[in-house]
Amino acid sequence: MILIVDDIRANILALKKVLQLHGLEADSAESGEEALKKILKKDYSLIIMDVQMPVMDGFEVVEILAGSNRTKDIPVIFLSAVNKEKRFISRGYETGGVDYITKPVDPDLLILKVKSFLRLYEQTHELKSMKDLLSKEIEIRKEAQENLEIKVAERTQELVAKNEELEFSNHELQQFAWVVSHDLKEPLRKIETFVKIIDERYLPDNETAKDYVRRTIKSAERMSNLISDLIDYSRLSSDVVPQRLNLNAIVEEVLADLDYIVDEKMAVITVNQLPSVIGVSSQLRQLFQNLVSNSLKFSKEGLPPEINITGEIISEKSFDGALDTSGKYCRITVSDNGIGFNEIYLDKIFKIFQSLNDRNAYEGTGIGLAIAKKIVEKHNGIITAKSDVGNGASFIIVLPI
Repeated sequence: MILIVDDIRANILALKKVLQLHGLEADSAESGEEALKKILKKDYSLIIMDVQMPVMDGFEVVEILAGSNRTKDIPVIFLSAVNKEKRFISRGYETGGVDYITKPVDPDLLILKVKSFLRLYEQTHELKSMKDLLSKEIEIRKEAQENLEIKVAERTQELVAKNEELEFSNHELQQFAWVVSHDLKEPLRKIETFVKIIDERYLPDNETAKDYVRRTIKSAERMSNLISDLIDYSRLSSDVVPQRLNLNAIVEEVLADLDYIVDEKMAVITVNQLPSVIGVSSQLRQLFQNLVSNSLKFSKEGLPPEINITGEIISEKSFDGALDTSGKYCRITVSDNGIGFNEIYLDKIFKIFQSLNDRNAYEGTGIGLAIAKKIVEKHNGIITAKSDVGNGASFIIVLPI
C-alpha cells in the first residue's frame, strides 16, 4: 500500500489515477497530522509526500517518522512545485527521503521510481524478516546448547559419582575375594592333610577305601584350583600402571614355570621373535601361561604336543591385518597339534565356567580362556581362535605395540 500525502485533493486524485493505471493501490492523507495518524494504524510500503503543507510540512512529518523504529525504514518520495532550490532538495534527503521530485511530474518517471523503491522496500523487509528468524534460531540453538551443556555436566557428574561408587565396590569385592580365598583354602588344606593321614595310617590294604581317598584329594585340589582361578579373574579389575615389556622374556618365564609338564609330555615348543608391547607384566604372563597350559592339556593321547608361538607386526587392529614393519599392532599366534574343537563353539570357549570337554578326562575350571580374553581386552586388544576337531587349535591375539 502507498500513502499519498498532499493538502490539495486534486493532486491526490491525479496521483491515484496514475498509480491505479499500473495496478498500484494507494491511500491518501490531506495533512501531515492525518498522515501520522494513518501511519500509526496501517503499514505502508511507500509514502509520496508533498513538501509545502500548512501547519506541518512534509519535512517535519518525515523527521517524526525517522525517529520511530517502526516507520524509519519506510521509503519517502518528496514532491514539490514550489521548493525547487538546492537547499530544499538537500533537506529532503537529510530528513530521510529517498528521492526528491519537482513538479510538473513526469508520470512514467514517477512510476519507474515508485516501483523501484517498492521493490527495494520489499527486499529490505524480507531481509529483515530473515534476519529476525535467524536471530530467533540462534537464540533457540544457544538455549538448546546451554541446556545440553547443563545436562552433559549433570550426566558427567552422575557418571563420576557412579564410577567412584563402582571403584569402591570393586575394591571391597577384591578384598572380599581375598578373604574368601583364604577362608576356603584353609579348610581345603586340612581336608587334604587329614585324608592323606587316614590313607597312610588306617587304610593300608583297603583298595576301595584308598580309591575314595584319592578321589577326595583330587576334588579338593580342583576346588583349590577353582578358587585360585577366580582370584586371578577378580585381579584383572584392578588398575595397574602399564610399562614397556619384552614378550620373549615373559614367554621364557612361563615356559620355565611349566617345564615339568613340558618334560612329562615331551612337548616341543618353538618361539620366534616377539615384539615389545606396553602392558602389565603379571597379566601378560598369565595370558601366555593359560594359552600354553591349554595346548599342553588338550594334547592328543600318545602324541607329543607341538606348540608354536609366533609374532608379526601388522598395519591395523584386525586378525587379517597386512604385515607392516612400521605398523602399530602385533599379531601373536599360539598354535598346537592337539585335539582341537568345533568352531561353532568359538564364542562359548571364552566365557567363564564354559568347557567343551569332559572334565574327568581333561581337568580344568573353565576359567582359563575367560581370563585370557579379559587380559587381552584390558590391553585394548582382540582375541579369537581357529580350529577343527582333531587338527589342533590356533589362538590369535592382536595387541597395540
